Amino acid sequence: MFTGIIEEVGRVAAIRPVGHAIQLQIRARKVVEGAKIGDSIAVNGVCLTVTRFDASGFEADVVPETMRRTALRTLQPGSPVNLERAMQMGGRFGGHIVSGHIDGIGTILSIEPEDNAKLVRIETGPEIMKYIVPKGSITIDGISLTVMDREPDSFRVSIIPHTEAVTNLGGKRVGDPVNLECDMIGKYVEQLLANRFGAAAGGPVAEEKSALSIDFLREHGFA
Repeated sequence: MFTGIIEEVGRVAAIRPVGHAIQLQIRARKVVEGAKIGDSIAVNGVCLTVTRFDASGFEADVVPETMRRTALRTLQPGSPVNLERAMQMGGRFGGHIVSGHIDGIGTILSIEPEDNAKLVRIETGPEIMKYIVPKGSITIDGISLTVMDREPDSFRVSIIPHTEAVTNLGGKRVGDPVNLECDMIGKYVEQLLANRFGAAAGGPVAEEKSALSIDFLREHGFA
């Protein structure tokens, strides 16, 4: 479990193909302090397992499913990556609940300055947009951010100077892909309501089909 507060920006040192998978070697210092084999580190928001480490960095395996579903497949040697160690019990919860399990990929449509901030618009598909709520939480490349506003196929976030300075967002350009993880609370609520109202008793619930609608929720006292 993570919080979306980036601890360090590392660099990809090497990428070794293994069929459709890769072994990823990352240069880092802070996140390997006190590390153990088997620890979880979020790399651009993707939860990976440490398989080897020393004072200069760590290695992790990226399986084919992760390659298919995330923007890690676009990494090159030298690419900057956002890094966060798994949350410790008793620590401050500065961001929001982040699992490190990516829901999909977005594409940066625009980056516009606004006084001391940068407004970043990201385009993504309906399977992600249905969870995007204005003023709600979204994880972009592992960074916990607040949704500023949304359109049917895109949303905006406002980046403060500190976030730009301590993450890889400062180097992003229009057209770059980013990993997206939606607020897990919304996903659980949808699944629970679908199980309760969207399928016959004892029957399976289709992954992308639901009987939920505004009229349905209003009829059952939810809106």
